[in-house]
Amino acid sequence: MFDLDDYNFDLPAGLIAQVPSERRDASRLLVLDRRSGAIRDRHFHDIPEQLSPGDLLVINDTRVVPARLEGKKDTGGRVELLVLEHDQGGKPAAARLCLLKSSKPPQIGGLILLDDQVSGVVEEVQGNGVVVIRFNSPEALEKLIEERGRVPLPPYIKRASLDALAALDVERYQTVYAARKGAVAAPTAGLHFTRELLGRIEEKGVAVAPLTLHVGFGTFQPVRTQDIRRHVLGEEFFRIEADTAEAIARTRQRGGRVVAVGTTVVRTLETAALADGSIRPGEGRTRLLITPGYPFRCVDALITNFHLPKSSLLFLVCAFAGNDIIRRAYKKAVEDGYRFYSYGDAMLIL
Repeated sequence: MFDLDDYNFDLPAGLIAQVPSERRDASRLLVLDRRSGAIRDRHFHDIPEQLSPGDLLVINDTRVVPARLEGKKDTGGRVELLVLEHDQGGKPAAARLCLLKSSKPPQIGGLILLDDQVSGVVEEVQGNGVVVIRFNSPEALEKLIEERGRVPLPPYIKRASLDALAALDVERYQTVYAARKGAVAAPTAGLHFTRELLGRIEEKGVAVAPLTLHVGFGTFQPVRTQDIRRHVLGEEFFRIEADTAEAIARTRQRGGRVVAVGTTVVRTLETAALADGSIRPGEGRTRLLITPGYPFRCVDALITNFHLPKSSLLFLVCAFAGNDIIRRAYKKAVEDGYRFYSYGDAMLIL
């Protein structure tokens, strides 16, 4: 149950989605009932039929920052920079955690030039390309990111630097309800929703409540420990407003289900949950790793995409539904040609 190899599976490369579906809600939906083990094939626009009046849909309203920048060293070598930390409401910080790609390993004291106004010095080297860079103008850096930054797509989505699909990514690698900037990866379960679909859900008597978790680069970091319980996630900032905490309390009191849209919502709610399932509003940071045996306190149902083999997200899904039933569902998804990962199809676990 805790051995990393138990979370491996064969996935044909052709099932890794490189582009989103033509319409957000046209993606396929695999509906999985944890109690009966039943698996049904649907489409995402059918999801209102799977929800009941009195349920609560909890979404992550983080906004992906176009944080991938190109620059050069003072020696002339080209670099690619992914800025991992962003303004979360206060004054932009000068020192930022970044992922630096260059032909030679980064060195402390190295100068990075992004344009005529923005430069930075490497203050700390943490390994695997992760560095701390102190920028000369944090405000100018934020402007540069918004004007010239590129969407930080996952490594399994292949794009050339001037790919014609880049404009599509700007729109579609972002949820329609994205509001609070700070993420370097999208909460991908939310990519399937349209405004019209959310309207249909609310018309059915299902409330929608937001929270924020700024998805970090750690979501792509491979698990290198054979015992999955020893894996360490990077810290991620979250915020839960009082209105959302109160909506969860009302839902539980009247017997409705708390339906999490994505693993980021699950991790946020479970971080903030008290023993009785109620939620503490406020903000903080989480590195909660959920593995099989975890006692879920708040979340009753989960909407999620299909995840990478041997990933912490797959651990969480198995913890929620059970290893055997998820293994069976993933086997069916592969055999039936479901599309995997960020731009892929979705699963609803009830």
